[in-house]
Amino acid sequence: MRATSLGAGSCRVTPLSLGGAALGNLFSPLTDDTARGAVDAAWDAGIRYFDTAPHYGLGLSERRLGAALRCRPRDAYTLSTKVGRILEPREGGGDDLAAGFAVPATHRRRWDFSADGVRRSLETSLERLGLDRIDIAYLHDPDDHGDQALREAYPALERLRAQGVVGAIGVGMNRTGLLVRFLRETDVDAVLCAGRYSLLDQGAARELLPEAAARGRHVVVGGVFNSGLLADPRPGATYDYAAAPPELVERALRIKAVCADHGVPLRAAALAFPLRDPAVASVLVGARSAAEVADTAAMFTTPVPDALWEELGL
Repeated sequence: MRATSLGAGSCRVTPLSLGGAALGNLFSPLTDDTARGAVDAAWDAGIRYFDTAPHYGLGLSERRLGAALRCRPRDAYTLSTKVGRILEPREGGGDDLAAGFAVPATHRRRWDFSADGVRRSLETSLERLGLDRIDIAYLHDPDDHGDQALREAYPALERLRAQGVVGAIGVGMNRTGLLVRFLRETDVDAVLCAGRYSLLDQGAARELLPEAAARGRHVVVGGVFNSGLLADPRPGATYDYAAAPPELVERALRIKAVCADHGVPLRAAALAFPLRDPAVASVLVGARSAAEVADTAAMFTTPVPDALWEELGL
């Protein structure tokens, strides 16, 4: 896969990338072997950009991803993780299903966008990953902490970037307004936008994508299936991690029908759509198994005719 450099740095991302939320037991548990198989299948498919976060399974995703990548040449891939949530030990047991991850609740998450919090987060991430560096550090969901993230967390990451501790700085959110603000007010290398540039939601096209293009920055797009609805539109499917409203289900089914008329699976169109914008460098997709990775890679290489986009008005 042809890779794109983010910002002025040397971090390169492949157009299809693997997101690590599922590796942290999102919604249901995986075995270590199944998680490893997903990462290995991604590598075999040519994926060289991998994303994770402490939030995903209270560090489980980082540990599994690091273990799977440790045997690979370090300069052959790009790894991103995130800051903004500190993991702290807590007493008591149980499963961490309230946050969507099926893992023992041995730790709790605490929001922390202070400079010290950024440094502590990256130090512990490196320990869990067992790797020598982090290529891209994203500020993770600073929605309610925007001022502190801009005032404290971002400058801390900027210093770490200058020191070579991290290769690039990004911000990852599912809302576009603050991402635009970071592009305008800081020197971030990239932004990760989840769910706001898909066949069902083109909100990022209004300000975010033009702003990134104007400043020579790139966007990584996640959530192209809108958490499930565009993978399998049906009553009961999820949209933004909640039950999809009936009107959205109907809209997704109409899009699926148009795709079928052109001989294109809906998932293939959902994966192809974001990369039609030149500001988009990579589509970030989660997978729970080698089979899911192989299916995603096959969908990603499926040709989509211009006539389909024309009929959809995109």
